[in-house]
Amino acid sequence: MSEVKEQIQQYKILISACLLGERVRYDGKINKLNHKLIDSWLAQGWLLSSCPEVCGGLATPRPAAEIQQDGLIKTQYGEDVTDAFKKGAEHTLALALKFNIKVAILTEKSPSCGSSQIYNGRFERSLIDGQGLTTQLLRAHGIQVFNQFELDKVQAFIANMGK
Repeated sequence: MSEVKEQIQQYKILISACLLGERVRYDGKINKLNHKLIDSWLAQGWLLSSCPEVCGGLATPRPAAEIQQDGLIKTQYGEDVTDAFKKGAEHTLALALKFNIKVAILTEKSPSCGSSQIYNGRFERSLIDGQGLTTQLLRAHGIQVFNQFELDKVQAFIANMGK
């Protein structure tokens, strides 16, 4: 049991910076996730935060952006910001690989971080099944990505890692 505990204590979880209350959301609002598991993991030093969009060079606040049907990411004003999103996804992957991250908690619905749903690309506030660019890249490299509504699944995943 203590061997499993030691393995887990050396483990880090990548988490969207906005979920820790960092002011990085596109609209500049705070999106802190208050949850006992987050508090516990933070106290144990397990969490490593990143905002792919800010890492890609985008400002806060910034215009809302969505993945289009052609795969490009554009703002509500038609500006193509795909390169910034790619740069941020690559930076986040490099960070995850550097710290041997195996699991991430990313913000659902985001064109970077959405893990099961994203907006439809028409700025209608309508959701479709899909993944953000960072989530796609992390998963392609074997990193398990969960959203902020799946913390119990994250806890179960980590508990099973030592087995």
